[in-house]
Amino acid sequence: MNRGLEKFYELVEAFESLPTIGKKSALRLAYHIVMNDNYCGIKLSHSIENALKNITKCKRCGSMSEHEICEFCLDESRDNEKLCIVQSAKDIFIIEDSKTFDGRYFVIDELEIDKINLLQKFIINNSVKSILFAITPSIANDAFILFIESKLKEYDLQFTKIAQGVPTGVSLENVDILSLSKAIQSRVEI
Repeated sequence: MNRGLEKFYELVEAFESLPTIGKKSALRLAYHIVMNDNYCGIKLSHSIENALKNITKCKRCGSMSEHEICEFCLDESRDNEKLCIVQSAKDIFIIEDSKTFDGRYFVIDELEIDKINLLQKFIINNSVKSILFAITPSIANDAFILFIESKLKEYDLQFTKIAQGVPTGVSLENVDILSLSKAIQSRVEI
């Protein structure tokens, strides 16, 4: 470390600790803030401080919120009979961007009995009829889905999960065997 630049390298390390930011990107970001755009750095610092102070988990569904109850739970236009279970609140924003789901959400980031109890109350209070698991396909997550289904078997629910297989625009030579086999098993009639 260069003597006299400890604070700069602390900033580089802070950026580097973020997901998907490598050493070169961290150095580029730190340099930009320190040498080219001090205002950007101050604005970034202020935004981070405000977010850390004001954003919490929704008491009902576990999504991100600046209030006790999130915007999705308060939105009366959403279909109460549909529930989408995700493992991360950020997944909700991705699904919302797709404009393909109009129901409620519930975040289960860890399999805890308190979360399952909260989910059961959520299902009862909203008269949920169908559950969509929007969870990254994997063997571990298939077990995750089966566990939750077993805890909800007393309710009359339809369970579905997001489809998986060959992405649009990708040639078969670039698709892994598991994705290809899932796509063939889940084929649809045309």
